[in-house]
Parts: sequence; C-alpha cells; structure tokens
Amino acid sequence: MQQGFYFDELSLGQSAELTRTVGARDLEAFAEVSGDTNPVHLDDAYARTTTFGGRIAHGMLSAAFISAVLGTKLPGPGAIYLSQSLRFRRPVRIGDEVTARAIVKALDAKRGHVTLETVCLVSGKAVLEGEALVLAPKRA
Repeated sequence: MQQGFYFDELSLGQSAELTRTVGARDLEAFAEVSGDTNPVHLDDAYARTTTFGGRIAHGMLSAAFISAVLGTKLPGPGAIYLSQSLRFRRPVRIGDEVTARAIVKALDAKRGHVTLETVCLVSGKAVLEGEALVLAPKRA
C-alpha cells in the first residue's frame, strides 16, 4: 500500500521530517558505501588536528536524510529526485540528533514537479540548507 502523497494531495507549506542520531557506525557505513574515507570522518587522532577538533559526519550523510524524507514521507514512495542544492552550514558530530525536514514551496501541475525547501537541524540550528525538485507520483 502506498504511503506518502500523490501530486494532487500536496499543498504549499506542507511538511514532513525525520530525526536520526548520528553514530560512529553510521560514518563507517557511509564511508564504506560511498568510498569517502576522508580521515576527518574516520580517524580520531587526525580529526583532532583539524579546525573541527574531532570527527565530523560526511555532509552527504545529512543530505541522505533529506532523501529519506522525500522518498518515504513527502511526497513519499514513487517520488523521483530531479535536483538538489545544498549549503553546508555547520558540522554534524557523532551523537548529534539530526532532524531533516522538507517543506513544499511550489507545485507545477503540468509537469508534476514539486519544489521543496530542505533543511537539516541540530539543536534547532541549520547544519544543511537547500532546495529539492522532485517528480511526484500521480494517480493512475
């Protein structure tokens, strides 16, 4: 059974979110899947020598949380990502609780396109901001 929304069920200002706590294993798994083995993400000793003073999560891990919102909640199953802009504002650290949120900004009924404001927050502060364009599922 479909969860989420068909294009005709969407409205301006509609939003959805999910919250995840980032663990060390998340960084290791993301590095394994993506191939991004930058030591700032994986090596405590190296990361302590950086401007961050410790390990930080891959920026694209937070972006993946946005993808999860779009693919499972808003619009949900059947949504197809067309584009995403990203601005990384602050680092995400191990133990941080990240809330990924998407808000409908524009609807193009002719094309079935949905423009969404996207943001990831830690303790109420934006760590990532952007805009997504998705193709929403339509009724048969």
